[in-house]
Amino acid sequence: MLIVVDPSAETPLYQQIAGSIRAQASLGNLSPGNRLPSARDLAEQLDVNLHTVLKAYQELRDEGIVALRRGRGAIITPQAKTLMVLSDDLDRLISKATALGVTGDALISLLRTQMATPASRMPPTNKDAG
Repeated sequence: MLIVVDPSAETPLYQQIAGSIRAQASLGNLSPGNRLPSARDLAEQLDVNLHTVLKAYQELRDEGIVALRRGRGAIITPQAKTLMVLSDDLDRLISKATALGVTGDALISLLRTQMATPASRMPPTNKDAG
């Protein structure tokens, strides 16, 4: 698994680490049950503080992508497979938004608004189809 961080980037290091792991999961390079490197080992490999890696792992845990087990480390959960399914749809959405001139921030805002609206998450009913 390749995790790369750019210390000169504006994005915090822990977000870069979490994003890299999300990307690996969405590309299918990580499967449910796979173990991530220990926080200590990854911090050493990336030359970052241990707490930076722990914060990334905690963020992934909060998203349901990683399960943290004392003594066993961080393990990819079945939720990561969901990312693989959604990845292609997101790529198409981003391409379409870009073609329409929609900024990344506007797209994220729209997504957050839609996710916060319970009706937008409901499957269509037969009445809606006709």
